[in-house]
Amino acid sequence: MESSPRRVKDKGYYMENLGNTQFFKVETEQATGVQLVLDSVYEALTEKGYNPVNQIVGYIMSGDPTYITSHKNARSMIMKVERDELVEEILQFYITHKLEGDQ
Repeated sequence: MESSPRRVKDKGYYMENLGNTQFFKVETEQATGVQLVLDSVYEALTEKGYNPVNQIVGYIMSGDPTYITSHKNARSMIMKVERDELVEEILQFYITHKLEGDQ
């Protein structure tokens, strides 16, 4: 008789064999979510008359959400994204469009 993997329900998801390390691969859709957040936050900051670059950098560097306006729910949206994901998205865009685009 072959034993089946032990399944444990945790937060609505079944996890197979808790003795092994699980791997998680981030899909490209997450980057799209980060792009949408950055687009929305940029728009909200611009509409309120702020310099969006300065405000977003202030938020990324400090983690203080008050750098981001609450206009159009921008503050709530940006707080749902990890700051390292924001940096990754911005850096990836720069490398793809500025550095690799020049070649």
